[in-house]
Amino acid sequence: MTSVTDLIPVLQTAVGPMILISGVGLLLLTMTNRLAHVIDRARLLADELPATTDQSRPGIEGQLAILWSRARLIRTAITLASTSALAAALLIIVIFLTALWRLETASLIIALFVVCMACLIGSLAVFIRDVNESLSALKLELK
Repeated sequence: MTSVTDLIPVLQTAVGPMILISGVGLLLLTMTNRLAHVIDRARLLADELPATTDQSRPGIEGQLAILWSRARLIRTAITLASTSALAAALLIIVIFLTALWRLETASLIIALFVVCMACLIGSLAVFIRDVNESLSALKLELK
């Protein structure tokens, strides 16, 4: 049986991934809000499409294409961020089981940490791409 004094260092080690999960949760909140705005804007434009003239139709269709692309980007970013949080949660479990059962799982801990960070980096890169795409939509709208 593991004593409380043995668990304190394990708890201290697990705090890092817990903070990461919290930060990723806030990032997910931002991304889901952006996705909701993209979907709302696409629905508004799609509703306008039947009543548009031939001159304004290509502009609206162009904006809809950009919104579709942005929605796919945000979905990818959300998936990667969620995978990062999942890997961090698994990392916490592995850290505790390693301490509880006195296992040697350094390679598994390293792999989970790398997966967690790689997914987070990928999510942020895709999110930056979405921000750049939103500027393309704005440029089309202003024309």
